[in-house]
Amino acid sequence: MTATILTAAAKTSPAKASAATGDPLDAMRDWLDGSVAWINSHWLEIGIAIALGLAIYFLLSMIRRIALKRAQAAPGQFTLTDIVGRVIHKTKSLVLAIISIRLVAGYAQPPALVMQAIHYAFTVAVVLQAAIWAREILLGLIQRRAAEGHNETLSNAMGIIRLLISVALFAVAAIVILDNMGVNVTGLVAGLGIGGIAIGLAAQGIFSDLFASLSIIFDRPFRVGETIKYDNSTATVERIGLKSTRLRSINGELLVISNTNLLAKEITNYAHLHRRRVTFMIGVVYQTTPAMLRDLPALLEEQVKAAGHEFIRSSFVTFGASSLDFELLFDVFSDDYDVVTAARTDVAIRLFEAMTAAGYDFAYPTQTTFTAAPDGTMILPYADPATTRAAKPAGG
Repeated sequence: MTATILTAAAKTSPAKASAATGDPLDAMRDWLDGSVAWINSHWLEIGIAIALGLAIYFLLSMIRRIALKRAQAAPGQFTLTDIVGRVIHKTKSLVLAIISIRLVAGYAQPPALVMQAIHYAFTVAVVLQAAIWAREILLGLIQRRAAEGHNETLSNAMGIIRLLISVALFAVAAIVILDNMGVNVTGLVAGLGIGGIAIGLAAQGIFSDLFASLSIIFDRPFRVGETIKYDNSTATVERIGLKSTRLRSINGELLVISNTNLLAKEITNYAHLHRRRVTFMIGVVYQTTPAMLRDLPALLEEQVKAAGHEFIRSSFVTFGASSLDFELLFDVFSDDYDVVTAARTDVAIRLFEAMTAAGYDFAYPTQTTFTAAPDGTMILPYADPATTRAAKPAGG
């Protein structure tokens, strides 16, 4: 009767039997007796579960093999199919086996301790496998981004990016595993948070420039070889580094700017302009007749269209100090700045020829000095002689 009770206790809960005896050898013996009793009473269910588990394992392995062959047969590197192939390749056979065991374990009705061990093994395997999959997906997408832009900086930074991603993912995986095993992870999470804050504060400048570099690489506000305007400088991007970006100004100087400071200000990128707007300020002399002033906008429009560019507008702007000022705006459909400068030169020469032929005089800064006698009589420029004689008294 006593042996029957101990066998039943070991069958339902070997851990409780061990606690009752207090002797590890007795506990092991009781656990073995309970396992033998379980096998004797459920041998058919155990056999069916093993067969089903093997079938599921071979099915999962076959699916993995077929999917991997298709992914590897697809052309191209760092494509989405290639990334899927890498993820499938990183799927471990041990994980497939544990998944198969977990799916059929309940049918065999194993002892609680065995079921708990299977549950723990399943949790550890699946969580670690998910972390590996996530790492391969993230690294694959990053490498794909680097391959699309032929980005040397991102390619060189893959080592540190792989390290950061691996540490972050496996830290999260360890916390999930411990939490599923009943461990209180509140203190561990708090410790990791405090440690992360300390490291972040110590290397704030480095991490700030690093993340700014990654932002430039992924968001692509500009690329190597493009001309940008940063603050008051216009320069060509020569290299995007992990901490700084090197720009070559139009005057030839090399500008080295930290990535954080570079993104902190407005950046104008001239590389993606489908059209460029050209503005001319044209001043004619005050002696120009009103009729010629009215005809000038049409003349300007005619010359711009004759040069093959899009006329925007031309209008009178203001009465200048020594000129009547007109504004001309037109667009050149090209993203090549050399083409734009050539078009601007061509239009300027056309305007000069047409306006000169039409009798327009270009104004330039002038000043006129008027000199008068003490009585107010104009001396320079000389007054009209007839007016001067009429103003003289008789007999003078």
